[in-house]
Amino acid sequence: MNVFRILGDISHLLAIIILLVKIHKSKSCAGISGKSQILFALVFTTRYLDLFTTFISVYNTVMKVIFLMCSYITVYMIYGKFRKTFDSENDSFRLEFLLVPVTGLSFLENHSFTPLEILWTFSIYLESVAILPQLFMISKTGEAETITTHYLFFLGLYRALYIANWVWRYYTENFYDQIAVVSGVVQTIFYCDFFYLYITKVLKGKKLSLPMPV
Repeated sequence: MNVFRILGDISHLLAIIILLVKIHKSKSCAGISGKSQILFALVFTTRYLDLFTTFISVYNTVMKVIFLMCSYITVYMIYGKFRKTFDSENDSFRLEFLLVPVTGLSFLENHSFTPLEILWTFSIYLESVAILPQLFMISKTGEAETITTHYLFFLGLYRALYIANWVWRYYTENFYDQIAVVSGVVQTIFYCDFFYLYITKVLKGKKLSLPMPV
């Protein structure tokens, strides 16, 4: 395991912690897309089914369990504990526009046609577009809370670091996973406008507004 992988995991975990702390402290999930969080929960659920079949390391197992637990806790907070603060009117991205093509692609393009492999592939493809409902919500409302932008920044940084991880593995291990790399690049592209606005506005104390990403 290289430093890019570890930093990517830390960035990913930090993003989730920032989101949970934001919701817990403010007792509000305003500005947070519940649909994106449902998609992320689905990503982790379909990707980590190997918890029941394969042991890689204690670190790997612990991180998977943490991500699963945090994703479901987030969904519960949005649709359960703080549902009265949820902005369902602006969280209006139609998930079928993502789920249908991702499901079809996972059957057509995968490493092997087995249930676990198809579900793993589905999770990779879905993660690459899971943030779109959140970006759509920001573009619809015209702005985002600073803490929400920090969450998005670290989530995007996680994907960028994972691209570096794949590059490192290619040059040191001659290992290349086309599905993971292409999906990661696609996901990072969605964050490009956000990264620019985060650096030029949020870090200067200004409010962030995001153009329509799709």
